[in-house]
Amino acid sequence: MIKIKELEFIVDGLTDSILNIITGDSFETDIVLLTKEDLKSITKKSKWNFDWKIEYNDIKKEVYKLVIKSSPNIVQGIISITIEDNYIEMNLLESAPFNIGKAKVYKGVPGNLVAFVCKTSFQKGFEGYAGFTAKTKLIEHYKESLGATHFAGQRMFIETNAARKLVQKYFKI
Repeated sequence: MIKIKELEFIVDGLTDSILNIITGDSFETDIVLLTKEDLKSITKKSKWNFDWKIEYNDIKKEVYKLVIKSSPNIVQGIISITIEDNYIEMNLLESAPFNIGKAKVYKGVPGNLVAFVCKTSFQKGFEGYAGFTAKTKLIEHYKESLGATHFAGQRMFIETNAARKLVQKYFKI
């Protein structure tokens, strides 16, 4: 039996990109495919919570990293997605260890990654639709922060209007 991963990320704010917590400066980002080279530094030993090699090696999944344009070698966050027939499934999302908790460096990483998924959904003709399985305790959080809709059980989705708002916030479209 396949174990479904429940997403457990906290949307710490919808920002214009990602914001440095101390200075409040906004930084332009890129979201690009994760590389095999990246995996060398994205390990449990370096305090990442998930084994991203598993996601990376699954041929059904696409794994992307969020980086600051001026620092493309520092991964700020990662998302794994699967392109379904009429929506995009968000399999796993994680902020870099230094972007989690009270001592985080940047705010806005999860929102940026979810907005990217919605943008990709529009580009694929899926009207912005994205689906995911949420931890029960975070269902209300995702409804409030992302405008996600609770579907059934722990399943949630982001529909067109909520997706459009996220895309416009992060990508200035």
